[in-house]
Amino acid sequence: MLAIKPNYLLLRVARIIILGQGNPRILYHSMQWNNAGRPGRDFSENSDVARSNWMITKLSKEGRIYDARKVFDEMPEPDVITWTAVITGYIKCGMVEEARKLFDRVDAKKNVITWTAMVNGYIRFKRIKEAEKLFLKMPVRNVVSWNTMIEGYAQNGQVDSALDLFKRTPEKNVVSWNTIIKALVQCGRIEDARRLFDLMPERDVISWTTMVAGLSRSGRIDEAQVIFDWMPVRNVVSWNAMVTGYARNMRLNEAFELFKRMPERDMPSWNTMITGFVQNGEIKRAWELFNEMPQKNVVSWTTMITGYVQDGQSEEALKLFSEMVAADGVKPNDGTFVSVLSACSNLAGLSEGQQIHQMISKTVYQNSAILISALINMYSKCGELSTARKMFDDGLTSHRDLISWNGMIAAYAHHGCGLEAINMFNEMRLLGFKPDDITYVGLLSACSHSGLVEEGLRFFDELVRDGSIRVREDHYACYVDLCGRAGKLKEAYDFIERLRTKLSSSVWGALLAGCNVHGDVNIGKLAAEKLLEDEPENAGTYLLLSNIYASSGKWREAAKMRLKMKDKGLKKQPGCSWIEIGNMVHVFVVGDKSHSHSQLIYSLLCDLHEEMKKIGHIANSNLNLDEDIFVT
Repeated sequence: MLAIKPNYLLLRVARIIILGQGNPRILYHSMQWNNAGRPGRDFSENSDVARSNWMITKLSKEGRIYDARKVFDEMPEPDVITWTAVITGYIKCGMVEEARKLFDRVDAKKNVITWTAMVNGYIRFKRIKEAEKLFLKMPVRNVVSWNTMIEGYAQNGQVDSALDLFKRTPEKNVVSWNTIIKALVQCGRIEDARRLFDLMPERDVISWTTMVAGLSRSGRIDEAQVIFDWMPVRNVVSWNAMVTGYARNMRLNEAFELFKRMPERDMPSWNTMITGFVQNGEIKRAWELFNEMPQKNVVSWTTMITGYVQDGQSEEALKLFSEMVAADGVKPNDGTFVSVLSACSNLAGLSEGQQIHQMISKTVYQNSAILISALINMYSKCGELSTARKMFDDGLTSHRDLISWNGMIAAYAHHGCGLEAINMFNEMRLLGFKPDDITYVGLLSACSHSGLVEEGLRFFDELVRDGSIRVREDHYACYVDLCGRAGKLKEAYDFIERLRTKLSSSVWGALLAGCNVHGDVNIGKLAAEKLLEDEPENAGTYLLLSNIYASSGKWREAAKMRLKMKDKGLKKQPGCSWIEIGNMVHVFVVGDKSHSHSQLIYSLLCDLHEEMKKIGHIANSNLNLDEDIFVT
């Protein structure tokens, strides 16, 4: 039982928290508001104090905390509601130290709401230890206080502490149960969450929906459907959770059937279904549903743009972005800009990227680290490495983060600037940044693309010895590529075999490419077999193996590979590149002579070949390709 007598204010605050779906981070103030913005009922006995309290709350909401403090200081007899309002105002404005100074004053008037507000202030700024100390000092705690601390632990990843506190909570309400179940679900402890869910004395729609979402996220979609069917009352969030579950588990048709059955749909309902289609590669169905939407927000547009980029339709992504910008009332966010810059990178569309850069510079996102990294990537892939470096040096001097460093290292890797990438890597570590898995992918790629084989192998050994970074397939592919360039094909193959795991085509493709360079037929054949198990229709694998046979003088085997390609109806897609000059895009395809300056271009190519011969480069003349197949 509580050690204080409940009053109307406490009851009203508790009711707000319950109706606020279990979020204890509410503004504790003493007044109700009507539509005209005038103070409603105040619980202060003195009408002058009530008016001042209303003014303090209003000014705090508007961010005018200094004006609110002035009103407070001029009050002859502020009551506990006044003190709570000013303390909460400071917290809302991010001034938790000022809030604590006021809270600790000798003449401060405090009740359980004031204490809970201060605890919540520390939690809001992730100062969980200070919140914990203050919570333990509370003379009186109510169910809101306990719920606030439970959620504080949960938000900071201390789920065991949250669970222990939940068990010690003397009086629990549905918010208490929902808070701990949500915490368990979010950290993947679905069995513990389900056990508590079954023990709940009463459940609300949030309880049921949390469990549905948790089971779906864990891949237990059929179990989630059972819970969904048992729900006594469903709201649109419940339906959205179930639709999301089916979509995430690649059961799109069931997701769509459920979507069509929904008694009402809100914007997230449409966005959820479109996201499901996009994530499962159903870009056409996503587009059809997108066009049916009665109203679209920035999430709708961004999801569709991202879908086109992921599907390799970067031009469509740029067109859709143009439509979005022209649409009334919809402004791009940082996620939109990241996706559309990726489209520019894929197309090497420098002018489009520059236009988007100008748009970003006029928004609140101009100093976003992730956007500056996306811009670095865009300029790098459009050939503007010096601009990319300038972006890094000028835009991030005061707040560089790991994403920015990774972006610049990847930019150097893209341009084969291995030494620059290594220098950047060393500088990053000197400044106290710890590299992650993405850093090493960029670094290893840079070494590989610039022929720094020994350095690359040394960095790979360093990565493996580190132990704190999970070695991914991208790292394995870089290692195999480095070994391939050094002619250490047997070593690379033995390394793959020791992994004893099924690897993707990128690793085996790197090995096959190395075999092609060094003419290793035996290992090349093994690598090709592994590749064809996963990608039997990949013409490039047949072609590379045929080239390996041809370079070793095994013409019969080379011809067999070509015959297999012909029987399967496979053709290697001819290489294609383009360059933008004077707002005009020039496209080139291997073997194509349709360009208006083709004669001059081929003349220059011949001159380049002669220069290559002078410095000792000898073309592989053993590859007699069919006329309709070109190697890029």
